[in-house]
Amino acid sequence: MARRRVNTTKHEIVQAAMKAFVEQGYSATSIRSIAAELDVNPGLMIYYFPTKEHLLAVLVEMLCDFQWKLMEREADEGYSSVMAICLELTSIASACESDPIIKDFFLSSYSSPMCLDIIRKNDEERAKKVFAKYCPDWTDEQYAEAEALCSGIEYATLMTVGTPVALETRITGALESILGIYKIPEELIRQKINKVFSMDYKSLGKRVFADFRSYVESSSKHMFE
Repeated sequence: MARRRVNTTKHEIVQAAMKAFVEQGYSATSIRSIAAELDVNPGLMIYYFPTKEHLLAVLVEMLCDFQWKLMEREADEGYSSVMAICLELTSIASACESDPIIKDFFLSSYSSPMCLDIIRKNDEERAKKVFAKYCPDWTDEQYAEAEALCSGIEYATLMTVGTPVALETRITGALESILGIYKIPEELIRQKINKVFSMDYKSLGKRVFADFRSYVESSSKHMFE
């Protein structure tokens, strides 16, 4: 019998998980299937990552940072812009609409308490930079409350059942609600929504996930140690 590998690193496990989540879908992937792909004992996997959710959490944390930097470049409106917020949700919703595996990844992330906590904390810190001038007197608690509402709106935008509302209608409603929570003037909200729909957000949504996969695959070992 061939001897299983014993020196597999966290780095390799995360890379294998990303590959499996993209090719098979998060829901269809198990710790055992990732272990089999790496030819390691499932016990080693569990030593590093007690559950599949822990693997997803690592990737979600990486994606939050990766995706935001890309959106800022695409929005081309300076650091931590309102436009980047709009473009991020629009591109994610579009990608989920066209690819069931991407949709499964994001819905699983929002459904996981561990991952949702990462998303909320990341977005809360970002909101403090983006919306500071519109909410100058807000406390940390108010930003946390706002993000709890916004994450619910985001999930509802991605989650479609039965006869779904048209994509652009869902995105418009979500952006109006989120920007309204942060006291953005109605005229500016309309301007940002019109601009985001004038962009090739559908291609961007697909590219973000593909580029992120390449980023994980090319990431160095020291990132995970």
